[in-house]
Amino acid sequence: MLMDTQFAVFNSILDNDFYKFTMQCAVVKLFPRIQSRYQFINRGEHKFPRGFDQALRTAINQMTQLQLTKDEKQFLIENCPYLNPAYIDFLEGYRYDPSEVNIQQDGEDLKVSVQGYWYRTILWEVPLLSLISELFYKLTDQEAWSNEKIVANTLEKIKLYDELQVKFAEFGTRRRHSYRTHRVVMNTLSTYKGDIFTGSSNVHMAMIHHVKPIGTHAHEWFMYHAAEYGFKMANSMSLEHWVDVYRGDLGVALSDTYTTDVFFRHFDTKFAKLFDGVRHDSGDPYEFTEKTIEHYNKHGINPLYKYIIFSDGLNPEKVEAITKACKGKIGLSFGIGTNLTNDVGLKPMNIVIKLTEVLTSNKSWVPTVKISDEPNKHTGDPEMISLAQKLLRID
Repeated sequence: MLMDTQFAVFNSILDNDFYKFTMQCAVVKLFPRIQSRYQFINRGEHKFPRGFDQALRTAINQMTQLQLTKDEKQFLIENCPYLNPAYIDFLEGYRYDPSEVNIQQDGEDLKVSVQGYWYRTILWEVPLLSLISELFYKLTDQEAWSNEKIVANTLEKIKLYDELQVKFAEFGTRRRHSYRTHRVVMNTLSTYKGDIFTGSSNVHMAMIHHVKPIGTHAHEWFMYHAAEYGFKMANSMSLEHWVDVYRGDLGVALSDTYTTDVFFRHFDTKFAKLFDGVRHDSGDPYEFTEKTIEHYNKHGINPLYKYIIFSDGLNPEKVEAITKACKGKIGLSFGIGTNLTNDVGLKPMNIVIKLTEVLTSNKSWVPTVKISDEPNKHTGDPEMISLAQKLLRID
């Protein structure tokens, strides 16, 4: 176990979202020379206490001790056969390099950036967000509910989802209250042996609680492809390269990096048949469902043979409403994050880390952008966003 004098934060190199490892595997194979830059975005305008930067640096420096254990390696070999042996051997030799992370604090304002080869830096986002969240609550003396109350709260949600008969997974690593809370929630979820709880996006939690690690790719996969191949080719090239690496496994496509409407222009019959479903991460979930059903029908595919994973700011009320509106029309599943791992009587943080630039194959730094189905979730250089909107005919 890793800890400084006050905090126990990271216990495993697998304490990260699964899609970071699946994307890292693909980057190692296809794009080993690409470099990247990431930036911390304080959407909630949280005010960080004095000395926060030093506490964060201490925690980051301790991450150099993390390495894949023999048991963890065997878990990946047995449960993730689509991760090739060369990649798993690479991960066994991987060590976090704190010099890739720059931290600055000016008063109550915190700046964090990451730079280095993409195949290395890709693992930093989720642990950094988890560290920032946990340290923030610790250093501002915000006490969470007791373990007993967290368990009772989680059991209430399980009961509702069981009554709805909807499948859901835990997606809450990035903005969890703490490692302790995450363990309490996962232990509660995993003791329920029904069919509705499908697994966790966190590989460490999946391993110790004997459930399935869940995830495919994130927005940065599409953002890189836009920088390298152009906005018009981003979706198609992203999906083609994913298929090249995984050959039909890990078949849930993220749809909203450059709006759902643009995505469906490129999600042709081949991709619609090959991928098991799509993930909803922004915009109106009911409108998204209708567009998805219409798209499958247009390509001669029964929507009931496919599914949508909803993962945008979910809570029990949203899950219930979406289920009642959409069940029987298309397969449904839910990835529930902060509402599971940071529903502890405190206000959850609103923080993200985004890919901001990539050093492409022609050796020039190109800004990356994300154009969400929700305008207030656009990220990136305003001029580049405007250019993408014009090229993709986004109103």
